[in-house]
Amino acid sequence: MKTIKVALAGAGAFGIKHLDAIKLIAGVEVVSLVSRDPAKTKEVADKYGIAHVSTDLAESLALKEVDAVILCTPTQMHAAQAIACMNAGKHVQVEIPLADSLAGAEAVAALQQKTGLVAMCGHTRRFNPSHQWLHRKIGAGEFNIQQMDVQTYFFRRSNMNALGQPRSWTDHLLWHHAAHTVDLFAYQTGGEIVAANALQGPIHPGLGIAMDMSIQLKSSTGAICTLSLSFNNDGPLGTFFRYIGDTGTYIARYDDLIDAKDNKIDVSQVDVSMNGIELQDREFFAAIREGREPNAGVAQVLPCYRTLHALEQQLATSA
Repeated sequence: MKTIKVALAGAGAFGIKHLDAIKLIAGVEVVSLVSRDPAKTKEVADKYGIAHVSTDLAESLALKEVDAVILCTPTQMHAAQAIACMNAGKHVQVEIPLADSLAGAEAVAALQQKTGLVAMCGHTRRFNPSHQWLHRKIGAGEFNIQQMDVQTYFFRRSNMNALGQPRSWTDHLLWHHAAHTVDLFAYQTGGEIVAANALQGPIHPGLGIAMDMSIQLKSSTGAICTLSLSFNNDGPLGTFFRYIGDTGTYIARYDDLIDAKDNKIDVSQVDVSMNGIELQDREFFAAIREGREPNAGVAQVLPCYRTLHALEQQLATSA
């Protein structure tokens, strides 16, 4: 089996998650690490045995041995960097979101179609065993979603990443965190989003973004979704998904799943790992080896970004 050689851009909190996941996947080697801070990048590279270090993605793309790139860079860079990767002939996985605009997302999808390269977006909820368990139950006709009630809550009143370290860019409730649920709702119901509404709270004077947001969605299947998002919430933190269906109610939090009576459901046998990031990476590399479109390929997730664009337009006109 030929080793797939990878360049990873972004040595922050999520870059580390991918490096830890790739260590568990046979036949894959990270050969180049790109990030803004040379000293920090070298420190991470040394820890993971990565030979090449750079602050310039173009330098890594010029390496002939690099087959694929994983982008864990700031949201605003995703579309342009994904396009640069494909123009260099490299397969690419972009951490969520694919872009911070519909035009950016469509440009990435168009180039993927033209090149035929594997281009995938990190919509991790498709891969978490908890959501996979429900997806299979839905596919078997044993459960139909009537409503999803989702809470995405953080306490992030300053620019911090998931490790509590200072961040050089501003996160976004709509284009990043809502993207997870908008895509998952369409994926789990198997329908198209036919109605979407949004409200947002006050704009933070320092960060320049809304810190609270409420979103309503309706699927062509008839199912509805209510999503509440906040950077003001002082715990508990994370995202909680309540699935209300015709044969039961389930609550998913990352890779854990319980029923309405608080009984824990064993999802450990759903896939080869309980780590959603690892499963996402395994799908990316399997798609490269098999020459196929991956789950969460850019064409599959494009409808999500159309919905986010419509919500952004709605918020702009109601401000």
